[in-house]
Amino acid sequence: MRGKNDILNESELKTQLKVLDLQPSRKLGQSFLVDENTSRWIAAQLEAGPDDTVIEVGPGFGALTAHLAGKVKRLILIEKDGRLAKFLGEKYGPLGVEVIHADATEFDVRPLFKEGPVKFIGNLPYSAGSEIMRVFLDAPSPISKAVIMLQKEVADRLCAQPRTKAYGMISLVMQLRWDIAAIKTVGPQPFFPRPEVDSTIIKLTPRSESALPRFSPEVFVQTVKQGFSRRRKQLHNNLTVERERWNEICSETGLKESARAEELDLETWVNLSNALEPHPCHSLPPSAEEELDYVNENDEVLGQMARKSIHQEKKLHRAVHVFLLNKSGELYLQMRSAFKDSHPEKWDSSASGHVDPGETYLECAMREAWEEVWVRPKGEFKPVVRIPASEATDLEFIEVFEAEVSGKIRVHTSEIHSGRFFNPDEIADWIERRPGDFATGFVTCFKEWRKVRE
Repeated sequence: MRGKNDILNESELKTQLKVLDLQPSRKLGQSFLVDENTSRWIAAQLEAGPDDTVIEVGPGFGALTAHLAGKVKRLILIEKDGRLAKFLGEKYGPLGVEVIHADATEFDVRPLFKEGPVKFIGNLPYSAGSEIMRVFLDAPSPISKAVIMLQKEVADRLCAQPRTKAYGMISLVMQLRWDIAAIKTVGPQPFFPRPEVDSTIIKLTPRSESALPRFSPEVFVQTVKQGFSRRRKQLHNNLTVERERWNEICSETGLKESARAEELDLETWVNLSNALEPHPCHSLPPSAEEELDYVNENDEVLGQMARKSIHQEKKLHRAVHVFLLNKSGELYLQMRSAFKDSHPEKWDSSASGHVDPGETYLECAMREAWEEVWVRPKGEFKPVVRIPASEATDLEFIEVFEAEVSGKIRVHTSEIHSGRFFNPDEIADWIERRPGDFATGFVTCFKEWRKVRE
């Protein structure tokens, strides 16, 4: 006997379509899974358990949902078709499943960060699959693992390797942040209506930062885009690099001077992007060895020593935090690089850093904003609050500055993994729920900043 939570077979699905007065939409890419074994296998690849939050995009009639509902901590469905959203709410709502009637290409993923790592699953419509992946998987992403069904041609491009026809910009941009594996190809048979092409299921897990040289994501994308602009041309023609400089780059990176875009692997593209337009962070010296002032309890300079020694000996010292705001009043947070010796992979202020010997707090704020996020803020840096040194500030005297950002923020992974703008109220809620996601100094600065602004 079939239960309420079973998936619909083809006959039952056709009946339900009539009840809802719904014709599968080619525009929405509606092709529904009707095979129990296929849907169960796909859901199992996510390896979702009772501690997981799961986002499912394009659930349709719930073929994948049926194998997740009631088995995870939180299950959120995003369905664009209002009639299907209503059906899913009635069927799975009693099991605690949340159904959001929305266009996944316009979904705001930022509130998901306070959920902790989130898993993602979806049978994505062919017409919007790439855009949905951009929304949910562009760095920084709250997604820790994804299992996605796509048109085979698109999946082939995502997984493609050098010297193949499918290899191109989308391959490199996605592989920069994700390890991608094609785990199964599915023909038209398990669907209604049957698509005209095969589908492929891919699994994505975050790529380790240590797997690649440090890089500027924005410069990387710009370089790859230019490099593939005329696929059959030699790279130096697409990149419009002077011949002498190109010869130098080839010598530095081990490239052939006649190389074409499709011949370069991911690491070579990273090295090439660094050679063409290095971010200000690209050539910074190792931070552990830099000389800093250490001070007394009145913030008076006593001497200098290496940063690493100051931290080891727990000397009081100086730092700044810069809060960059957009015109909507949202605050830019950076995720610290895995290469940082303190608070790696934690969320932090827009920019922050130690005050160099002979440098004022304001001069340091201006320098750090340029070095870390490569922007010149609109207007002046406004000092907001001064915080005395304590364990909560990592023994730093901190001055917090605020400015409105002007221009695109650009980062480098030697300092910053990635970043986003967040509503301050959302940040406050996030800190309350998951304080361990943040650098301790930022939490102190943010709370003091909020007091001044209230």
